[in-house]
Parts: sequence; C-alpha cells; structure tokens
Amino acid sequence: MSIKLLAEDDRPREKFETKGKNSLSDSELLAIILKMGHREMSAVELAREILKSVDNNWNNLSRLTIKDLMKFKGIGKVKAIEILTALEIGRRRAAQEIPERKQLKASSQVFEFFKPYLGDLQTEEFWAAFVNNDNRVLYFSQLTTGGINYSVVDVRILFKTALEHFATGIFIAHNHPSGSLNPSEDDRRITKQVLEAGKILNVKLLDHLILNQNSYFSFADEGLL
Repeated sequence: MSIKLLAEDDRPREKFETKGKNSLSDSELLAIILKMGHREMSAVELAREILKSVDNNWNNLSRLTIKDLMKFKGIGKVKAIEILTALEIGRRRAAQEIPERKQLKASSQVFEFFKPYLGDLQTEEFWAAFVNNDNRVLYFSQLTTGGINYSVVDVRILFKTALEHFATGIFIAHNHPSGSLNPSEDDRRITKQVLEAGKILNVKLLDHLILNQNSYFSFADEGLL
C-alpha cells in the first residue's frame, strides 16, 4: 500500500510540513526514511512492524545489521543502509549534545575541554570551540592537522564556521608534539590574524591555548590578546 493512498493528514511528509516534526510518531518518522512499503503494507505499517520487533526502541534498532533489516519484506540493502545511516547521524548528534552544555570561562576549563583531543597527539592539530554570549559551547571542531611541528589555520574557514553557528566568541587551541609550551612566531602570527578578523566580524577571540597532556600556555592569561 502506498502512502499516497492515505488521507493527506496521515501522510508523514505532509504532516511534518504542516504540523511540525514533533507531531510525528516514531513509526511515521521511520516511514519518511522508508519512503514506501510493499504491496501488503504502507511505509507507516512497515515502520511500525520494524519498530515493534525491537520493542519500539531506537537504540535496539541501531544494533541491527544490514542483514537483520533485510529480513523484513520490502527492505533491500540500499534501504537498510539508509535506515542505519539515519540512526548513525542521530548517534553522532547525541554525542555532541554534552559539550554544547559546557561553559568555558577560565583557561583551566578550556584546557580540560581540549585535552582529550589534543593532549597526547604525535602530530600538531588546531581545534576551535565556538561559544555564545554566556561562553557556552555551541559547536567545536578540528580545524587542521599538520606534520610533526606545524599546522596551518585557514582563518576564513574558522570564521565561516563561527558565523554558521551564530557564535559570538571563539576559543582556539593546538598542541606542540615536542611538549614545549612556548609560542612560536607562527603561533603569535595566527593569534593576531584571528584576533583582528574577529574584531571586524564581531566574533571575539577569547583565548588561544597551546597544550600538552599535563599543562598549557594561555595567550589570554599572559596578556597577549
């Protein structure tokens, strides 16, 4: 049965558009991914059958394999991959919800935030955390990865990301694989570029940290911003 045969108010995509995503049941959300069912079932009914098999639990559904999903009539390999892809996107989104609640005020907090990503690397990487007016992290990402002792930051990409997430402030951080925390001339140059660009775009560089596993150097603490 096709979704097109359902009343317009019962069609998941139309319902999403007219009533909003929160109005949809779990089976209706899954039906949007399925797009269609098979001769005996609509996409909504097929979605309901799949969810019932995992106790209507998204986490249980995400544990199924491609072959598991292909056991359901109307689910081929491509459709199974699409379902698992959507669930993986949801998992990654959920993983990013914890840092979004982080509030970074002191350099020590910024150090603890970035240390898991940069503390023990053997190559240099630059990361950034984009924050709102309350210094709560809206988004964070790796900017670049370099060689043993260098990494080049594209300031344009940095501020493009900041503007996309409506950030008002930025913390940047990178590691020195050598363990030294002394800023190089390149470190000072990049810091100045980000600082000046931020003044034009009204996105403030709040701090730049150089770190290793045990300690850090803060440009803000040293009065270099």
